[in-house]
Amino acid sequence: MLRRSPLIVLLSLEIMLNAGNLAFIAFSRHAGALDGQIFALAVMAVAAGEVAVGLGLIVAMARRGVALDVDQANALRG
Repeated sequence: MLRRSPLIVLLSLEIMLNAGNLAFIAFSRHAGALDGQIFALAVMAVAAGEVAVGLGLIVAMARRGVALDVDQANALRG
């Protein structure tokens, strides 16, 4: 609860998105339709883009020497 690493935040977000995907797929299988699986594929595409942008920001912050604490990095400045 007290870890403020941006990598842990991204990992937690991925776990939440995967849980939603599991629910979509389970309900679509129960209903006998493919709608939930299509939504799960869309969520996975969004998650892949989110990871690419998030990791890019983390690497850029680390190279510039900015603190990698989520509480301290409350605003993006150029």
